[in-house]
Amino acid sequence: MGEAVEFPKSLWAATAPERAVTAPLKGIEETDVAVIGAGFTGLSAAIEAARRGHAVTLLEGKAAGWGASGRNNGQVIPILTSAEPDVWVSRYGDAGRRMVNLIGNSGDVLFDLVREFDMQAEAEQAGWFQPAHTPGRVKLSQKRVDAWKRFGFPAELKDARETAEILGTDFWYGGMYNRTGGHVNPLALAREMARAAEGLGVVIHEQSPVQSFAREGAQWVIRTPGGTLKARALILATNAYTGELAPKLAPRIAHSVVPVLSWQMATQPISDNLRAKILPGRQAVSDTRGDLRFFRYDARNRLITGGAVMGNFNVANRVRQKAARNLAEAFPDLGVPEMTHVWSGFIGMNWDRFPRVHKLGPDGWAWIGCNGRGVALGTSLGRELARAVTGVAEQELALPVTEPHPFPLHGIVRRVAPTYLAWLKRQDHKELNL
Repeated sequence: MGEAVEFPKSLWAATAPERAVTAPLKGIEETDVAVIGAGFTGLSAAIEAARRGHAVTLLEGKAAGWGASGRNNGQVIPILTSAEPDVWVSRYGDAGRRMVNLIGNSGDVLFDLVREFDMQAEAEQAGWFQPAHTPGRVKLSQKRVDAWKRFGFPAELKDARETAEILGTDFWYGGMYNRTGGHVNPLALAREMARAAEGLGVVIHEQSPVQSFAREGAQWVIRTPGGTLKARALILATNAYTGELAPKLAPRIAHSVVPVLSWQMATQPISDNLRAKILPGRQAVSDTRGDLRFFRYDARNRLITGGAVMGNFNVANRVRQKAARNLAEAFPDLGVPEMTHVWSGFIGMNWDRFPRVHKLGPDGWAWIGCNGRGVALGTSLGRELARAVTGVAEQELALPVTEPHPFPLHGIVRRVAPTYLAWLKRQDHKELNL
């Protein structure tokens, strides 16, 4: 076994099932399918490829779930932030239509996987709700509901009264509800997915940061500090962390997104009487603001929320105070809650908030750009990428392929990205022209 890997001091690290870190890659190994990254995408891909009868080796720079997959809020959201279904079809045609179906089914894909392998991940398919923060934004909710219903998905518009019943407050005005969403303990899910993959014969080498990969003859050759892995097929599943452990790993892909720090936190357990009043159905909630307000319960009845602030001074304490005030504003009976755990991790943002799928070469694939929707999306895309390298024809896959488009002056863009929050806040006060 490998040495211990330090995780952020998150609620998830305090509650997820323990997992012994596996030994690093040493020497030369060969496999059929190589996967880089043990987050939701990589683990899902490994499970699917192994289930389809292929030898799989997964390389992870730290430990399963160490990156974004184990640090996020754990909301399972079966739509994207801004990439609406009709735009997928207009931009990518049949591949876009298949992508819409993949996104719309992504909640069920994740929860079905949890049920199939009896994953102990605090999974609750309690639904996902996007309440509108102004009366005018209810029109946006209606537009989204209509769009997803046209593709056959169970989107519903809730009016102000129904919204107040769902949330236990009249702070919002209506919104979009999807019953296939929900929430999980994300680090627990990643560790349980690793267990399931190993049970199918997948070889996992943690503490094995990939420094380079290249196509050499008929093989992919992947190099780490301690060894070399040769494979017929390659899936790069590192998303926002693509350039974090090895800056030269895939710079054109890494520079096509901006890693933005997302903060999460947990309250003390909520008392039973308030729990029965606030969000009684235990849905996952994230509203229509750009400066997002989001929350859900964990298995111990803590509210898991988060936020963002501008600047670099005393960020953890400032975002803690801001998130607590936001909850108190929406739920006056709650008061200003104490946060017991505060942690952060990167999400990969791009300019139009569309995830991107790239071909690296023969039997080589990658995707990047979760834009805050990586739990359900990453799990479903991992399965699809596995199908791509195990014989399914490209014209049958939900993989609209594009070339990477790195941000010019990526380092500068990355430094100024937090100022985007100020623009989002201004937009939150405007009604959209729909």
